[in-house]
Amino acid sequence: MVWIKRLFLTVLMLALGLLLFVYVAWEPDRQLGELLPRWGDTPSSFVELDGMQVHIRDTGPRDDPQPIVIMHMRAGSLHAFDHWQKTLSKSRRVVSLDLPGFGLTGPNKDGNYKLEAYTRFLLRFLDTLGIRRVVLAGHALGGEVAWRTAVLAPDRVSRLILIDADGYQLPPLSQPVAFQIAQIRALRWISERVLPRWIVSNSLHNLYGNPDLITTDMVDRVFELNLRVGNRKALFQFMDQQESGSHQHLIRRVTQPTLVLWGEQDRLVPAEFAYRFCQDIPDCTLVRFPALGHKPHEEAPAASIQPVLRFLEKPLSNRR
Repeated sequence: MVWIKRLFLTVLMLALGLLLFVYVAWEPDRQLGELLPRWGDTPSSFVELDGMQVHIRDTGPRDDPQPIVIMHMRAGSLHAFDHWQKTLSKSRRVVSLDLPGFGLTGPNKDGNYKLEAYTRFLLRFLDTLGIRRVVLAGHALGGEVAWRTAVLAPDRVSRLILIDADGYQLPPLSQPVAFQIAQIRALRWISERVLPRWIVSNSLHNLYGNPDLITTDMVDRVFELNLRVGNRKALFQFMDQQESGSHQHLIRRVTQPTLVLWGEQDRLVPAEFAYRFCQDIPDCTLVRFPALGHKPHEEAPAASIQPVLRFLEKPLSNRR
């Protein structure tokens, strides 16, 4: 009977520990109005589409015949491209957006976060803005949305810029702590209601080649925007619906000139994938950053944008 008592005490202590953790780490949802003053300031605006108010920043000359559209990673937001957008907007129209389920845009109504839904959303988004043909730039998830859109509607995309992009089968243990915890279904109810700030900080540090560059504002941004009403549930729905690498055979159908940027210290998406993209895409230019991690555009914005500027200066061939 002694072992039964010990088992009971162990279970009791674990339950009390879990309750204490939930009590300490409990974070209520943040209403959009609470987040707007800090994260929705000028030049932010909103476009109504598919029952959502899509958060965008649309800057630069309106007469640009091929605007640049920039998309972020999962659980990210358009703010990660602030430096790029300011630089590119000096001569080009640049549109960045918070994808459905993330940032200030928040969840969609039908709970569909499959990649096919994102690509078709993007095409409707371009139609809403009256944009016919674009340069698509995307980081991680945004990169996969970009190249899949280029395959689905090649006449709408003139060039691609892929930054540590998704597309190939990801190793499961490469995911940040927050994502690994989110995949544990037994903890789903708790995960939708708690968000320890230290987990967000740990995950961000894992994404940089030099974690010392992570600032309090960066942690605040990811922490607070993921607390937007509906975003935590949307993230879990997104993760449940993803099939990593299931459409990687389509990468060979990309015909657009493509710039692949990659941080070689990326712990989330292996650097070897950079070479695979340029093996599968015929017209591909690869630029590697030996000291940078998963977010070269944010970790070293001034350095990472230089190959982008050179790429955009190259004339396109006469083909569509």
